[in-house]
This record gives sequence, structure tokens and C-alpha cells, in this order.
Amino acid sequence: MSEAFNLETQEEWTRLLLMSKFGIDEVETKLNIINDEYHFLHAYNPIEHIISRNKSPQNIMEKLRRMGLEPTLENAKQHLNDIGGIRVICSVIEDVYTIAEQLERQNDITVLTVKDYIKHPKPNGYRSYHMIVEVPVFLTDRVTPVKIEVQIRTVAMDLWASLEHKIYYKSGIQIPKELQQEVKQVADAMAAIDQRLCSMKSEISKYTT
Repeated sequence: MSEAFNLETQEEWTRLLLMSKFGIDEVETKLNIINDEYHFLHAYNPIEHIISRNKSPQNIMEKLRRMGLEPTLENAKQHLNDIGGIRVICSVIEDVYTIAEQLERQNDITVLTVKDYIKHPKPNGYRSYHMIVEVPVFLTDRVTPVKIEVQIRTVAMDLWASLEHKIYYKSGIQIPKELQQEVKQVADAMAAIDQRLCSMKSEISKYTT
């Protein structure tokens, strides 16, 4: 365990991660309610599944170092918005924006930032819809606002992102330029599939309404 970690008490780090977990629980509950309501009203679930995670203290400190900051608890509180994260996997692109819109309409959620990598993909082909939201966590003695990162993407986007992560970050090798271009081409092909699936959903809905 690093020296920087030992300078902070275990209780303070535990409290930080616990607050983040509470924030995740709040947002995840809202997402499940949205999904269940759509199933009840429209016999359709826009969310395939939800994945949540808390960064470990070690990962928090590593990110702070990459940002050129001292790996302290105070810097984690001030400069990191993604200690707690939720990934929402949807069937089609239309559902991604439906979920994002429904979250934004929640009275007790404040949307701090939005990055739409679906309309504006990253150069490597990465596509997803990112939100940093702030949600109130009601404790026994106070209400504390907690920031949570929400990533919303389709099944195809998530599959590509998972494979890309393994290629670039897990392999530990320098990827040739030709393979990088091929990875980008696969991302574009999956984006075309997403668009086709969206069109098919619209066509099918004509016969089911």
C-alpha cells in the first residue's frame, strides 16, 4: 500500500467509497424504475442490463497521478467525478437517448456534464453517451450531494468497447497502425448495425401499435 494512502485514515477512505456506493444505489434505483415503468406501460424494456462499480483507492490515486495531482483524499473529492460509475446497456440507439432524457427529467438529479460520443465518436471509433450527474444522498444526520458517472451505450457499442479495452490496455503490447485502423473499421461497422437495428425497431413498431 502506498505512503500516500497511509497518510489518510482508513475510515476517511471508507467513508468516501461508501458515499459513492450510496450515490450509485440512488441512480441505479431510478434507472430500474424507469425500465420497469416502460415495461408496464409499453411492454418494452429499453435497458438490457446495468453494471456499476466503485474505483478502488489504488485506482483513484493512480488516476490522480496521471492528472499530475498529489494522490490525496482531498484531491479525489475535488477533482474526480467518476469514483462511482454506472454503465447502462441498451438495445438500440433510440433507447440510449430515452434513458438519458428520463434521467435528466428527475427533479433531484443535476446533470453536470454531457459528452455525446455517439454523435461525435472518438478518433478510435469509441461511441457512448456519458453523463456526470449529482444526486442527493440522505444520511441520518445530513444530505450529501454525490457525483456519479453514467455511461449509456448499446450492446454493440459495449461489445466493441470491451474488445478494444482488451486489445489496447490488457495486451501490454504496441498495436500496429494497420490493426488500429481495422479496430476503427469494426467500430464503424457496428455503428452501421446499430443504425439498421434502430430502423428495424421503427418498422416493427408500425405493426405492433
